[in-house]
Amino acid sequence: MTASRKISLLCPNCRRLISRDEPSCPYCGIKSPGSWWKNNGILRLFHDQDSFLTGLSGLNIGLFVLSLILNPRGMSLGMNPFGFLSPDNRSLLLLGATGAMPIEALHRWWSLVSASYLHGSLLHLVFNLIALRQIGPLVIQEYGLPRMFSIYTLGGIGGFLLSYLAGVPLTIGASAAVCALIGAALYYGKSRGGSYGQQVYQQVGGWAMSIFVFGLLVPGINNWAHGGGMATGVLCGLLLGYQENRREMLSHRLLGAFCAVGTILILLWGVTTSVIYRFF
Repeated sequence: MTASRKISLLCPNCRRLISRDEPSCPYCGIKSPGSWWKNNGILRLFHDQDSFLTGLSGLNIGLFVLSLILNPRGMSLGMNPFGFLSPDNRSLLLLGATGAMPIEALHRWWSLVSASYLHGSLLHLVFNLIALRQIGPLVIQEYGLPRMFSIYTLGGIGGFLLSYLAGVPLTIGASAAVCALIGAALYYGKSRGGSYGQQVYQQVGGWAMSIFVFGLLVPGINNWAHGGGMATGVLCGLLLGYQENRREMLSHRLLGAFCAVGTILILLWGVTTSVIYRFF
């Protein structure tokens, strides 16, 4: 007779090696760690940092290209670098730009999510993607991917909500969400303390100050969204915790998955309705 083989897997919550037959994880206590949905569902989105950031950047790039295709004649090709390759406002509104006008006149509350994936020019897009690539890995390292994306999503919503309350008529861009990552990193550095925490706080604080000065000097910058995003990031850092003071739990992964599914559905709605309106 041959001995039965025990199949091992990584716990979907704490990522430690366990037997698939365990009724609960001996390390973190999660029930039925070998169940199919916990190991093959949407929760598995949050494992590869590079692929995740590449996909997030690609989503922003794809929607920017689509915003140009929806109305090529409205695209700006002026010599001003801040306005080069600028989609027209109608295309951005169709895809999900947010602000007082879309929310109050069209009741598009879902645009608080979609606006984070739209950009007003090529330079606007490049700046935000560079910032995402700089701050994203740090936040992923200290908070984990699920919490990072939750902070990114909720920070965008919080920033644009404050912008709406301030009466900004139409606004877009990933900068509110990126500022939320900066706020979470600031909270982490201040809360952790020590030489490393102080180093993080000082470096990220320099980025925050640069964004503030840039917003004062350059016209058309939505400082309300930046400030709201940063404040939301600090609050999320406090409530969700970071790896050193609160290990990643299933609830964090569920929240990240909820943000991912909600974002995808909202963006699909914006893209589908825009294409139908424009071409059919």
